[in-house]
Amino acid sequence: MAEPEKTASAQAGTETTETKVNIYENFNYVGVKESAAYILNDVSNTFNISAFTDRFIWDVVKIDFTISAIVNIFTSAWDIINDLLLATIVDNTRTRLGKFRPYLLGMQLPLTLLGAMYWMLPLFFPGSTATYIPKLIFYFAFSVIKETADTAISLAKGGYMSTITPNPNERVRLITLAELLSGYLGEDLPRYIFGFVYDLIITNKIKMQLSTAFVSFGVTTSVISSALTLWFFLVSKERVPQSIERPNVKEGLRAILTNYPVLLMCLSDFLGGFAISTNESNYFIDVFGSHAMVNTLINIANAPSALNGSISYAFVAPLRKRFSSKALWVGADIYGDILSAGFFLTGIINRNYTRLTPMIIALGVREFFNKWTFGVNKVINADLWNEAMDYCEWKNGYRMEATTSVAKSLVLKIQSAAMGSVKSIILKEIGYIQGLKIGTQDTRTKFWLFALASIVPTISGALGIIPKFLWPLTKEKRAKMYKDLAQRRNETVSEGAAQ
Repeated sequence: MAEPEKTASAQAGTETTETKVNIYENFNYVGVKESAAYILNDVSNTFNISAFTDRFIWDVVKIDFTISAIVNIFTSAWDIINDLLLATIVDNTRTRLGKFRPYLLGMQLPLTLLGAMYWMLPLFFPGSTATYIPKLIFYFAFSVIKETADTAISLAKGGYMSTITPNPNERVRLITLAELLSGYLGEDLPRYIFGFVYDLIITNKIKMQLSTAFVSFGVTTSVISSALTLWFFLVSKERVPQSIERPNVKEGLRAILTNYPVLLMCLSDFLGGFAISTNESNYFIDVFGSHAMVNTLINIANAPSALNGSISYAFVAPLRKRFSSKALWVGADIYGDILSAGFFLTGIINRNYTRLTPMIIALGVREFFNKWTFGVNKVINADLWNEAMDYCEWKNGYRMEATTSVAKSLVLKIQSAAMGSVKSIILKEIGYIQGLKIGTQDTRTKFWLFALASIVPTISGALGIIPKFLWPLTKEKRAKMYKDLAQRRNETVSEGAAQ
């Protein structure tokens, strides 16, 4: 394990028994270079144009809808199978490089190539029809291979992020810095720029082929994003020691069932996953028309709240000091529901939901207040998962990051597929007609589009808050957990060095 950066008291030779016990809270492990890489890795996660994937496949690559549906069904089924297989492999890995780094370092370059090839599909099959067999075979094979590679690296990366420092306070600091600074470093910049270019192309304001735009932006962002991620993997380290013995499958399943925090998080996500909604931008576009104009107005309405989001990160440390993770988790949920209800009530007064000006103002006011909890939400939600992984180690003596992550996502993937079908049925039931000129749906449909973007998801997903009240780690219990873990990890390192 890497030598940590000692605090002033430790350097002065005041290393008492209590200091040894609390070693993981008294030392900073991650230096400036690694912190910078951590932040840039966070930037890389959204430095892409993935939001336009559907438009790319539908309008540029042109894959037949029926074939695309079959491929999606197969890759979804394969996703479930390879999740379980790869999670077991990852959780049983023990190397000099660590548990996760071999996968992260070895697979990043191949994934970069796959990512670039994906956006280059129009160059491989120019002018082909939606049912061109060679293209469909390539698309099918590519989807399966990419799905497998993405699963392996996402499982490894998810576990890796909880092991780069054993100090829970330093972990929160890193998450806070990354969430605060990544926005200023352009994490979503490609999406905004490409969205603007996309609107100009489809409205014939500029003469450029959509395929050219997708290939240029897609390949460039893939390479830059992968380079930032690879640099992070190269300069960072795993510092939470894994148990010497590898857990078997039975122990892995037991870890999932006995990891009470993970069960609560899964249950909360599952109950909240029954929320029925449509994208808020769809409401604005289908009711008021003009994709470009509405997006511009929404951005203007959100502008005053941008500073609040940045300031909100200053509240993280004092709030975590005063309140437990459970209190912050529950409180943020209730606060968000109140704001959503207020937005809905504003809309139904005098049928404001059909009037653009009051709804843009209401959106701006809602976001102004919502952004005050933005930083706390981002940090707490990220750190709760890390806390749950530490709880597994505390209770069972070993960590099962990959297997637990798969268990958490498995049910949600199935539920998400089912809820996608429910959403389609509901849109049909409210009278939504595909292909109509935007802004011309009937009055009843417009109301339900508004409701589906505001109060309906709040009500239908309300049960998700119940498991949050049952979170077992109080401030006192959490402190004891990390004290015990510090002693055990020191023993694990000593045993490893002796072998």
